[in-house]
Amino acid sequence: MATQWTSDRRSFMKWVVAAPLLAQIAARDLYAKATSLASMDPSDNIYKRLGVKTVINCRGTWTYLSGSLEWPEVRAAQAEAARHFVNILELQRAAGRRLAELTGAPSGMVTSGAAGAMASATAACIAGSDPHNIWQLPDTTGLKDQVIMSGGRIAFDSAIRLAGGKLVLAYSPEEIEAAINDKTAMIYTTHLGDTLQKEIAIARAHQVPLLLDDAAGIPPIDNIRLYARLRVDLYTFSGGKGLCGPQCSGVLLGRKDLIEAALLNTNPYEGAVCRAMKVGKEEVMGCLAAVETWLKVDSNELYREWNQRLQRIATVLGTVRGVKTGIYVPDDGNRYPTLRVSWDQQAWRFSVMDCVQKLRDGEPAIEVLGPDNPSGVAAVHEGNPNKKELKEPSHLELVSMTIQSGEEIIVGQRLRAILLSARDAAPKS
Repeated sequence: MATQWTSDRRSFMKWVVAAPLLAQIAARDLYAKATSLASMDPSDNIYKRLGVKTVINCRGTWTYLSGSLEWPEVRAAQAEAARHFVNILELQRAAGRRLAELTGAPSGMVTSGAAGAMASATAACIAGSDPHNIWQLPDTTGLKDQVIMSGGRIAFDSAIRLAGGKLVLAYSPEEIEAAINDKTAMIYTTHLGDTLQKEIAIARAHQVPLLLDDAAGIPPIDNIRLYARLRVDLYTFSGGKGLCGPQCSGVLLGRKDLIEAALLNTNPYEGAVCRAMKVGKEEVMGCLAAVETWLKVDSNELYREWNQRLQRIATVLGTVRGVKTGIYVPDDGNRYPTLRVSWDQQAWRFSVMDCVQKLRDGEPAIEVLGPDNPSGVAAVHEGNPNKKELKEPSHLELVSMTIQSGEEIIVGQRLRAILLSARDAAPKS
């Protein structure tokens, strides 16, 4: 009897806490009906006029979902940049000097995303600044062309291969050291912490450049200075993910000689293998503005706002018996407050993927982080000894950084309705 009373009391308290949010949901529904009757559509936008749906993005800064939303300062910088002609070669070198001032790195350049940085860095390490070698790529005859992949292959290593890199797979610091020979042009890694420190020491001892790919490494913004302090030869971040810069941008930072070689192997140089990876004046200035903005912003306040949005969703979901929620911050990239939502999938006969699809098919479409990757090439992991068997996940996740203010009410309402319906439709034991 006491146990039942305790359970009922907890349920009652959850309803009390959720009541203000549920009232907001009810008010929003009334407003939506009223505007519909008045033939006013507040969601009209440039994409809808083209017949393309916008989405509420709770999945994070995935490229297929157009990355992140730009800082206002980034949009302003791009608009100003678009009003003038400029010599791109001069602009990139000036941007490199400014990036060096901001980050402590010897030099830098703006690239066409982190994958573009991978290709430019590979070309730099293979061809250097020699015009004949630059024109020869991706033919690497007579050149050092082996790239040691620390941890094995990844979905993005085509950026290395298209510049002429020949992949050599290594799964430990010891294997990296054993793989180094007179054909080794570069070591590629995504590792952080102690493993990265060991790999830096190996690369330095053998005088082989190391490229660190931390595409999703911002926030925290201190990473942009951390790797300079560690004297990493080359390192890259995506401009269109956590940096909140232009989607088709990235930054490549590191040694002056290697950055200069990367520039010479990249747009706007005609005959360079990375000429196709064009970066415009708008992306250069927008990416610089993103770095400058991040270095001024109050990260703690930003995290509080993100956390509060997730807490509102969790509060609404707390009124659904059998649903569990928890907020955490991943430590291996995409380091934003993230909400885990779980339920008894077997008892409800309703899987995480079922929920993902219902959210995706609704109006408005809501994207959350589930087991699928709509942008993945199916054959990517074939033959990879690190391939993991896909299992039905125990929960879905909502990533705070890409949820705009106010959208958490819509998400909480929809997710609550879907889970209530699934629970009520489940067979009664």
